[in-house]
Amino acid sequence: MATNPTFQLFSASNDKSSSQGLGFFDSPEPPRPPPPPPVEVFSSEVSSSVAFSVDKVNIGQVTLLKGRVNTKEVFGLPNSDLVPGVYEGGLKLWEGSIDLVKALEKETQTGNVSFPGKRVLELGCGHGLPGIYACLKGADAVHFQDFNAEVLRCLTIPNLNANLSEKPPSVSVGDKEVRFFAGEWSEVHQLLPLVNDGETGTKGGYDIILMAETIYSISAQKSLYELIKTCLANPNGAVYMAAKKYYFGVGGGTRQFLSMVEKDGVLASTLVSEVTDGSSNVREVWKLSYK
Repeated sequence: MATNPTFQLFSASNDKSSSQGLGFFDSPEPPRPPPPPPVEVFSSEVSSSVAFSVDKVNIGQVTLLKGRVNTKEVFGLPNSDLVPGVYEGGLKLWEGSIDLVKALEKETQTGNVSFPGKRVLELGCGHGLPGIYACLKGADAVHFQDFNAEVLRCLTIPNLNANLSEKPPSVSVGDKEVRFFAGEWSEVHQLLPLVNDGETGTKGGYDIILMAETIYSISAQKSLYELIKTCLANPNGAVYMAAKKYYFGVGGGTRQFLSMVEKDGVLASTLVSEVTDGSSNVREVWKLSYK
């Protein structure tokens, strides 16, 4: 493990010197080890050997539960944000997940998005709070994806279970399809049940794709974007993406990602919200939809 340096994505967010020298476009990323093969993780595989506890998190008018597990206990790693290609930060609750749930709540209240009957995919889910929100708001199917199967077993599944156990009596989840998939973005489409199939037409795709803090790595952005286009229902599908404008030290950010989207010319982007609370650099939520 010593050859895989850890990145602290937000440790330099308030340090003005972090934008000097190696900036957000010229920081080389270390070589990544071969990714684990994609795999479906079943809810029955929830880990019983890792300590799991929950805290309440108030997100506007919404109260959800966030699980807590120890990175060292799950991966044998010190508490770190990520180890590229080994552990991609899924055990930490990132700010963008909170921003995304807040934005979805506002979009729901204004009628810009509606979850009942929809098929939802959360990419890079970690705690899965946006996907859990979609489930509680009536989505027919919610599929969760994370790079690490261990994150799904030790955190996502128990966190979903904890939130559903606290659901209001008016919320029924018994007939919902909830599934979990682990794997790299360039390969996980092989297992996802709702993808656009160029040879046989389409399996429908996902009506809504949710993702938070997924675009920090420039090297992974292209495969993420291709996965989005493979999975997004056409013509009415929508992507809600929460991220920072720049990720100092690792290269990615909304401006770099949206530039790629604009050059491709398939999807249009709309700014949903901007967060400038001083806790980090500027955070944003964007909506992507077909032109």
